[in-house]
Amino acid sequence: MTESPNYPNYPDSAATGHPAAAPARPSTVEGAFWAFIASTVIGLVGGLLIFGNRGSITDALRNSNRQNGGGLTDAQIDQAVTIAMITAVVIAVVIAALYLLFAFKLRAGRNWARIVLTVLTALQLLSLLIGQSTIVGYVGVLAAIAGVVMSFLAPSNAYFAAAKGIR
Repeated sequence: MTESPNYPNYPDSAATGHPAAAPARPSTVEGAFWAFIASTVIGLVGGLLIFGNRGSITDALRNSNRQNGGGLTDAQIDQAVTIAMITAVVIAVVIAALYLLFAFKLRAGRNWARIVLTVLTALQLLSLLIGQSTIVGYVGVLAAIAGVVMSFLAPSNAYFAAAKGIR
């Protein structure tokens, strides 16, 4: 098909029979994507580090058990710690998979993914400020904050607007 005579500079679209080209992804969106990937990897590492704390977790549970009347045997305490650790790792993996999904959708220009990642980062920061954390937690949240900031810079905003116009 030929271009409309009234709109010679109008990009190809469904009206002309040609799909519009995807907008060029700015470096700010690429940077945000990689910051969220880094935050995800750091979160997984933090989730796996729980295995190094098995002894202290077991000791804390044993002390709590003694203070509360000693209703659990050592075997039950060990089993409870194992279940808790496996559950924590499974949750970390599920959260990491969701973060990866949202990061790839952000990279593809989906504004909803940018919003979801912003909300998740805010919750991650709130969790960090309320509870105990490690240096790994601080590094992970800093990477996520960097991703949020980069995803809302002017070139990123233009990219998300252009990507929305294509759909």
